[in-house]
Amino acid sequence: MLNVPERYELPPARLARWLERWVAEHGPVAAARVEGDAVVLVAADGASVSCEPPFGVPEAASAEALLAWVERPRVVGVLLVRLGGYAAGVFEGARLVDSKVGSRLVHGRHRAGGSSQRRFARRRDEQARAALGAAADVAARILLPWAGRLDAVVLGGDRRGVETVIADPRLEPLRALVAPRVLDVPDPRLAVLREMPERFLATIVRPG
Repeated sequence: MLNVPERYELPPARLARWLERWVAEHGPVAAARVEGDAVVLVAADGASVSCEPPFGVPEAASAEALLAWVERPRVVGVLLVRLGGYAAGVFEGARLVDSKVGSRLVHGRHRAGGSSQRRFARRRDEQARAALGAAADVAARILLPWAGRLDAVVLGGDRRGVETVIADPRLEPLRALVAPRVLDVPDPRLAVLREMPERFLATIVRPG
């Protein structure tokens, strides 16, 4: 049986508590270093933990610098796209301050053969293009006015769809701000959008 490495996604408050328990179990942090996108902490007993925070890494390598980094107030734009559904929002910290959610009909795949299948596929492609165009319209309406204040833009949903939307020429001012993680999310409804800070503020923790 394969051993699956432990992996946790921890928002700032839970990260602080998790590290407190880890130190209680393994002893004080004896060494720390930055490895790529992660801060690696090594405890007194030799145990290590890799912490990949959101939005890059702090300049200093320490548990204190890591926690200060993840707790820093940020203005974050969010764009969620799944075929037929989309949501755009702006968060100040964990507070949603502007948003728009919408949907467009896109039929499922047609399994029949022949000319009817081709007609259905063309109609579905047209519906998909219209849905992605509507998502880009909403992203431009909600996110562009905040472009000068945003610290980052977080993408979520279907990777191909969301990357198609962010490639819209109108959204060029946002592209340098896009975070590398594309988050897996369900259909982009308002409730899903409101819960996004739990995801985009989370640190990925991998005990060694």
